[in-house]
Parts: sequence; C-alpha cells; structure tokens
Amino acid sequence: MKNETNKFYIFGITLVATLGGLLFGYDTAVISGAEKSIQAYLIDPLNLSAFAHGATVSSALIGCIIGGALSGLLSSRLGRKRSLQLAALLFFLSALGSACPEFLFFTKGEPTMGLLFVFNIYRIIGGIGVGLASAVCPMYIGEIAPANIRGRLVSFNQFAIIFGMLVVYFVNWGIANGQAIEWINDIGWRYMFASEAIPAFLFGTLLFLVPETPRYLALTNKNEKALSILEKINGSKEKATDILNEIKATLTGGNTKAKLFSYGKVVIIVGILLSVFQQFVGINVALYYAPRIFESMGAAKDASMLQTIVMGLVNVVFTVVAILTVDKWGRKPLLITGSIGMAIGMFAVSALAFNNIIGMSTLVFIIIYTASFMMSWGPICWVLISEIFPNKIRGQAVAIAVAAQWAANYFISSTYPAMMEFSGGMTYAFYGIMAVLSALFVWKMVPETKGKTLEEMEKVWKK
Repeated sequence: MKNETNKFYIFGITLVATLGGLLFGYDTAVISGAEKSIQAYLIDPLNLSAFAHGATVSSALIGCIIGGALSGLLSSRLGRKRSLQLAALLFFLSALGSACPEFLFFTKGEPTMGLLFVFNIYRIIGGIGVGLASAVCPMYIGEIAPANIRGRLVSFNQFAIIFGMLVVYFVNWGIANGQAIEWINDIGWRYMFASEAIPAFLFGTLLFLVPETPRYLALTNKNEKALSILEKINGSKEKATDILNEIKATLTGGNTKAKLFSYGKVVIIVGILLSVFQQFVGINVALYYAPRIFESMGAAKDASMLQTIVMGLVNVVFTVVAILTVDKWGRKPLLITGSIGMAIGMFAVSALAFNNIIGMSTLVFIIIYTASFMMSWGPICWVLISEIFPNKIRGQAVAIAVAAQWAANYFISSTYPAMMEFSGGMTYAFYGIMAVLSALFVWKMVPETKGKTLEEMEKVWKK
C-alpha cells in the first residue's frame, strides 16, 4: 500500500501549506533588519524610552498570541484551508501597512504617537497571521498526510520557518548593503517590510489550488468530497474508503465536536507542556546571544550578518536531519536526544559565563545547543501538536497549545535581559535545567505517535 500513495500530489499540497511556515519565519525575522531604522524614525524623535522601542520591536508577538488563541475557532468555523487564506491576507496587509504606516492619515517624515500606534497595529495584524499559520499549517499537513510520512511532511513546516528567516536575512542584507544609513532609515526599512507582500500574495494565490483536509470535510459531513481527496492521496478507492470509515468511526453518533476534556485532561496538559518546554529551553535567547559572541571574538558589528547566516545554515542542516529521521526513529527518541544535547550545550555555556570566558568555546557550545534543538524540539514539537489530539477536539486543543507557546515565547524573551543582569551563568543554567526536565517529561508523559493514524490517537487517550 505504501507505494500506492500519490506522493507528487501530497508533496505539492505540503509545499503550498509550508509557505505559511515560510511567512511565519519571514514575518518574525524581518524586524531584525529594520529595528534600528524604526528607532531612528519613530522612537528617538518622540523621545521615547528603551521600553517603547522593545515593545514596538516585539509587538507582533501580541498578535501571535491572539492568532494562536483564535485558530481553534477559525479552523473549526471556516475550515483549515480558509483559515490559511485569512492568514495570507493578514500577512499581505501587514507587509504593506508596516512599510507605509503613513498611508491615508499621516504625513511622511513627521513622526507622531498616532503613527507609532498605527505601525504597531500593522505589526500586530501580521502577528495574528503568524499565530494563525503556526497553528493551522501543521494541522493542515497532519490531516492531509498518510501516517507513514506524516512526521516528515509536518517537519517540512519547521524547515520552511527557519528557511523563511534565512531568506529575510539575505533580503535585508541585500537592501541595506552598500547604502547610506540615511537612505536605510528613510526608505530601506520600508522595502524590508514590503518585500513580505510577495510571498504573502503567492501563498494566498496558491491556496486556491489545494483542497480542504479530508478530516475537516468529514467533521462537516461532506463525506463525498472527503472520499475523493483521500482517493487522490492514497491512490485507491478501497484504501480511501477504509480511511474514511476509520475517520467516521471517531465521529460516531453524528456528534462531530466534543468538549475539550472529553479525553481527559492529560492530553491537553501534554499539548501545553510540549509548547511551553519548546520555549523554556531558551532557544530564542540563545539565537539573540550569538551576535555578542561574534563581537567578543573580534568580529566587527556589521559582521553580525555573517553570524545570522551561519546560525541560519546550522538551523537548516539540522532540521533536515529531523526530516530524514522522524518517521524512522520516532518522535520520542529524537526529543530526548535533543534535550540531552541542549542540556550539555547550556550547562557548558553557563560554566563558561561563571568563569567570564567568552570566545570560540562558547560559540561551539551554542552551536551544539541550537543544532540539538533544530533536530528535535524545533520540528518535532509541531509534529506532535498536529497529531496527538483526537479529531473532535483537534481545532480547539491545537489553539490552546499554540497560544501557550506564544505566551511562553513572550515570557522567556521579555525576562531574558533582567535575568542576564542578575547573572548570566544562572540564566543559562536555568535553560539547561529546563532541557533536563523536558527530557523527563517526554520519557514519562508523551506517547509515541510514529506510524499511527490520527484516528488511532483517540484509542491511545481513551486508555
């Protein structure tokens, strides 16, 4: 049966869906090239504090939490495909609005509090798109993919996220390279934001060519359509009918929705903890810390672009490792191995920080840490969130898990400067402890989902 699946069709659909992941990465990283210009154009002329600058740079995260929280309601009401189309529209509006926040109401070159507020609103709109895409893209791919390659296909979404970040680093660098700082602060940053409109438009257009997921169609009693898509995916009507019957068996009694805790509280707690641990191991702050290491090794400040590209390439290579191994080794072994690698990296960085040693050794352990994350918790967390929840509660359960993830991201990112002020060594030791706890959590609480259909997950939690 394995060979009967229409891999070309499945990969085509996955490729379109992962453009949502690429935009997720693009939108969250585009600010890195523009934030100094935003400070020069909007923050400094208004004599605002570093807090206002930080709040503006991270305002998209507020949107991410909102988008993640709304994803369950939207994916259940509109469907998975239409929710992604809405995310594409939000990305597009945010790209153009952030590039020209003066449009209609303000004068270019005259910064006001109103203009700053409107700029933040456009960034939050993009953040809602990110939050929505971060929940619905893995869910969409998970519901389309056959069980034997589902892990690999959902992992492509993480690859697309970090590839989107890498692309925007090159785009920002290409726009700013060789230009005067005055031009960048006046016009260059606008091009950086506007560049996102191109992949957003492409994503929105290509979504018209992909189907709704068979699981969602079955949830809304469109069984004929569900069967037709399953037949295209699996290559035979007989196999498609078997899968549809299995899906329908999990929706017995005509009740296609269930209360959140119908399968007990453990499944929801596992989903939330997967999300929280993915952030509490400190991945974002580790990536933010890397430019300082390069500078301390004697690299000039403008060589930090080299750092982002080096880190981006490490991320890409080790995400590919996860894609190649997730359906062979399983989810749990990869997560536990990654947690151990992250703990080694972080405890080593902590020891070096306590001894005031910053240099090549620190960089090596940071790379061991990020490589361990990218081959495990980076992609596999999204794989598990897309597949551990039973059909009837998937939309709302994924929304809770993803909202928890963005809230944890915001908490960890915002507490990092204060923790570093208190003690750098203790900060990294904290992330190391979180990595150890994440390994114990996976070992004790997370079920192995390798090779199981989404419908079989219901039996796992019913036990």
